[in-house]
Amino acid sequence: MEMIEHALRANSLVTAFAFVGIIMWISVYLSRWLTFGRIHGSAIAIAIGLALAYWGGIKTGGSKGLADINLFAGIGLMGGAMMRDFAIVATAFEVHVDEAKKAGLIGVISLFLGTIIPFIIGASVAWIMGYRDAVSMTTIGAGAVTYIVGPVTGAAIGASSDLMALSIGTGLIKAIIVMVFTPLAAGFMGLDNPRSAMVFGGLAGTVSGVSAGLAATDRRLVPYGALIATFHTGLGCLMGPSVLFLATKALVG
Repeated sequence: MEMIEHALRANSLVTAFAFVGIIMWISVYLSRWLTFGRIHGSAIAIAIGLALAYWGGIKTGGSKGLADINLFAGIGLMGGAMMRDFAIVATAFEVHVDEAKKAGLIGVISLFLGTIIPFIIGASVAWIMGYRDAVSMTTIGAGAVTYIVGPVTGAAIGASSDLMALSIGTGLIKAIIVMVFTPLAAGFMGLDNPRSAMVFGGLAGTVSGVSAGLAATDRRLVPYGALIATFHTGLGCLMGPSVLFLATKALVG
């Protein structure tokens, strides 16, 4: 056992990939047999990850979740910005440029609407729940955009780790809602072509939610929805700590 533990610690990044792979396997199994595919495995994996991060913080008293435990130190690198950005960029590889151009102006408008409207809703809910300062409202509102925009915005404006965790949880709830209701509302929304998928990706925003929802609707539409949702994440990361934060601060002081 000591030899195995030493090998796992010495190859921390490999250990992290293996550990996350196991979590994903369990999550996909739970998705298939408990929710019959209505909640995508990635959403369950995120929930498990948050729970494990909380446990790691309680156990070690640190601020990096499981990464504070030596055996799982590689998760800190695997979950960092570099790997995250590689994963996001990879979603665009199957897109046909000619189809992407068809989104046009309406695709751009959907990006801005999909960023501003969820932010307003999230910030309003934060205010109702007693978070009345600009930093708290902006961080939680940004989490309603996506669970990536939330912590990125929070880190930029000096939010506490508790607020960033709330923003991630907010984004996770949104992702699950999008996953579950996309197949049910696909006919009503006309999700049967790349152009509508791109507009939907801009309005919905969450890459995982859009990808899972479109996968359950028509797998051929996934790259198009994910492409615009990826731009949506970037736009949110730009607007969250700047325009949206300043607007919120002007309103609440």
